Amino acid sequence: MSQSLIFDMDGTLFQTDKILEISLEDAFNHLRSLNEWDAVTPIDKYREIMGVPLPKVWEVLLPDHSNEVRKQTDAYFLERLIENIRSGNGALYPNVKEVFSYLTEKNCSIYIASNGLTEYLKAIVNYYNLENWVTETFSIQQIESLNKSDLVKAIVEKYGITNGAVVGDRLSDINAAKDNGLVAIGCNFDFAQEDELSQADIVIDDLIELKTIISQLKKRYSTHG
Repeated sequence: MSQSLIFDMDGTLFQTDKILEISLEDAFNHLRSLNEWDAVTPIDKYREIMGVPLPKVWEVLLPDHSNEVRKQTDAYFLERLIENIRSGNGALYPNVKEVFSYLTEKNCSIYIASNGLTEYLKAIVNYYNLENWVTETFSIQQIESLNKSDLVKAIVEKYGITNGAVVGDRLSDINAAKDNGLVAIGCNFDFAQEDELSQADIVIDDLIELKTIISQLKKRYSTHG
């Protein structure tokens, strides 16, 4: 019985913090050059809201600016993110490729479901050659609601997934698993929050743990299935 694993990208596979803050600094330097910003870069505030879709980020970080300025900042930020990925400033979490190879050997299908934008995700997948293992990468941009549960539902429906797990670091990933009848695997990584992780079915501290978990999942599904 084949398993499907749907991975979040930021804070789960990709160490986003390595490029987020330099890209955010770039974006606010750009705003300063346009005389649209004269304070420090609101990195702390950004860390608090990490993981929400980007349009919401700019509403919080630029509450007094026009939609036009927010849109321009968003576009500039995305350019900087992609440039920083392509320059090798980012990094995958430890063991991503090893785990992906292992899962593929065990006939598991791998998908990515992310709040990241399509171009940004493409840059990461291409730079790290993740297409060697990943069946398809889905961006929140592909669905109207900007809701992770709906995004996972789209994957489940497209590929007829009946058993598997969602692997991610935030509550939206955990809820997306539960809303779609999948196992919620919480990643206790950089951006994870204890109160959110407590709602996961399983919590891991390193992706390598998926090697043992996958055999347990197979047993779980064969006994319940």
